[in-house]
Amino acid sequence: GDWNPRTSHTIKNIFGRSIPVQYFKHHYSHAAAGYYTSSFDDAVIVVLDAIGEWNTSTIWVGEEEKISLKFKQNYPVSFGLFYSAFTKLLGLKPNQEEYIMMGMSAYGDAKPYLETVRSYFPNVDEQKYNFHLGILDWPYKFLNEQDKFDVAAAVQQVYEERLVEFMRYARLLTRKKNLVFMGGCALNSKANTLLWNIFDKVWIMPNPGDAGSSLGAAAALYGKHVEWKTPYLGHDLGGEYPVNRIMTELIKNKIAPVAVGRAEYGPRALGNRSIFADPRDPNIKDKVNLIKQREPFRPFAPMVIKEKQHDFFHMVDDVPYMNQVVQVKEEYKEKLPAVTHVDGSARVQTVYKNTPIHDLLTEFEKL
Repeated sequence: GDWNPRTSHTIKNIFGRSIPVQYFKHHYSHAAAGYYTSSFDDAVIVVLDAIGEWNTSTIWVGEEEKISLKFKQNYPVSFGLFYSAFTKLLGLKPNQEEYIMMGMSAYGDAKPYLETVRSYFPNVDEQKYNFHLGILDWPYKFLNEQDKFDVAAAVQQVYEERLVEFMRYARLLTRKKNLVFMGGCALNSKANTLLWNIFDKVWIMPNPGDAGSSLGAAAALYGKHVEWKTPYLGHDLGGEYPVNRIMTELIKNKIAPVAVGRAEYGPRALGNRSIFADPRDPNIKDKVNLIKQREPFRPFAPMVIKEKQHDFFHMVDDVPYMNQVVQVKEEYKEKLPAVTHVDGSARVQTVYKNTPIHDLLTEFEKL
């Protein structure tokens, strides 16, 4: 229904007065973006974000080409607002830098603040108050950076506890073995790893946040599965993938920035807009963080060919879009310091055959 005349008027001014305009609800657009790009024809779809209209948590069922709503939780109880409010408390930008707090959590000890943080989100359907304005009554002062790391660890743990609780309810409610997870919360790759303990298969479209809703609204109108081939759907710089030039730079400088072909659809650098570096160099993380002007604790993600991923990492499924964090195998933690986070984890990208990046990694291995 055309319930927003101002937006409709703007669209018609750009594309012409005769163009039809149709709207879909925020969470339904998320659900459609996830389910219709998945390989599943039978799945539960969970959408968790800060807020869309009034919905904050929804559970849907996808069967063949139909998506049906089974559960909704409305504002102000919100997984996304909880996480964003603590992001703001730590001096980061809410709705933007949650991923930095996730990285910080690995450096912290959750115990000092765990019970306090739990009191803000004691159950999946109960929160201390509306978090839209942030955490307004935090009882402690931050005396040093470690305090912030410890709070981040506590927030991450509480978020994971509630996520598991909610996902178990979604499984029980729908009896589905496959999960499609969407919304901004699906970008918390550290927590996502736990989902494989609950479901047989998990699909997280590589642009699960609001930026993916452009595809979601189109898929909702289309009303059936689309053939998902690649995440490289963005602006095309053209050119052949420069495998040899990258190899030359890696040998010479151990760092090789790349911008070629179509950009990645979503917030993750998946090889077409990336800075490659030799993961064996213990100083390389600091060098690349300096280039990117990022905090020195920020981790980097390893790319690995599918054929070798289980040699290096403890994994249960492919992770082509860096949507989960796994443990590096003990014998490689010291050998791969640039991609092993302080807690022994890594946010892996599985790379498949018949792609230029697979060719690059195979050449690097030979060297």
